[in-house]
Amino acid sequence: MKSIGYGDFLVGIGMVLVIEGLLFAALPNGMRSAMKSVLSSPDNMLRVVGLVSAVLGLILIWLIRH
Repeated sequence: MKSIGYGDFLVGIGMVLVIEGLLFAALPNGMRSAMKSVLSSPDNMLRVVGLVSAVLGLILIWLIRH
């Protein structure tokens, strides 16, 4: 099993920031609307979306690494 380096982790964080920044730059009204939607969503829905996103991310990383 290969070790995932600290550099890979920082690259991943950097990619998240790039994608988020591009979304805010390209679609400021859409992002504002999305944030308002999140504020009005129930906690259980946010937890489910967060867990599903985390699991999908782990699966994607695992597929890429193996």
